[in-house]
Amino acid sequence: MEEDTKITEITEAPSDSTYILKPEIIQCNNLSKEYEIGDFIVKALDSVTFDIYRGEIVVFQGASGAGKSTLLSIIGGLDTPTDGSVMIEWVRISDLSEESMSIFRVGTIGFIFQNYNLISSLTAEENISFPMQLAQVEIPIQEGRVKKLLEKIGLQERGEHLPFQLSAGEQQRVGIARAFANNPSIILADEPTANLDKKTSQQIADLLVEMNKEGKTIIVASHDDLIINQAHRVFTIEDGKITSEKKLKDPPKIEDSPIPENYLPCQNCERYLPPGTKSCGFCGVIQLVKE
Repeated sequence: MEEDTKITEITEAPSDSTYILKPEIIQCNNLSKEYEIGDFIVKALDSVTFDIYRGEIVVFQGASGAGKSTLLSIIGGLDTPTDGSVMIEWVRISDLSEESMSIFRVGTIGFIFQNYNLISSLTAEENISFPMQLAQVEIPIQEGRVKKLLEKIGLQERGEHLPFQLSAGEQQRVGIARAFANNPSIILADEPTANLDKKTSQQIADLLVEMNKEGKTIIVASHDDLIINQAHRVFTIEDGKITSEKKLKDPPKIEDSPIPENYLPCQNCERYLPPGTKSCGFCGVIQLVKE
């Protein structure tokens, strides 16, 4: 290791409330994604650049195949761009190893899927607990969170049911609870109401708004007006490019967004960093975390 490399050891967050939060929770710069299909190259994303601010609800709308799902996958670290970069909470996620990206994702990002993606052999309670198991949350804490989340989604009497015993709307509500299990700062939702009727879609939209009021940043790929009407901003994607941006509401003030409980401070510049972070994206200090 070179002598001039700065090392900071993180142990625990300070007890005082002094912190620095970045208004832009996500910064995407010139994102492109290409796929080779036989002799052809398909460009799913074409030089996409935008910022998302802390505490916003942002919707990406567009036709099927426009690039919405690809974009969410790249933001969530499930896929990598051919060109460009993604910064989340001071962290350039392309710089993270696969292991660090997994830790970062479990503690920072929650996913809501169009087809629910519940584990068929697990009950509703167990599906909600699963991300907490990955994060090695203690069992009593898991049980308390599951109970609160089931109450929040109105399924406290259905916790022991398997997915096939739940309606489509109930399965999606379990999926939402699972996404919020580790108290992430960012939620990515890919067409969360696509397979639901209007009444159930309204319930899902209301849940997302409720979670947003708790300080979560919500990013949704959707063409559902029930979702779009709740957004702060709406981007339109066509053929892998952002063709328009429409502001519907002012974004929340940064001081209204609490620091997620699993974030720890960079002891050099006091920015708070998500779990799994190797170095501060602002000051460059390498982070060493005690096991």
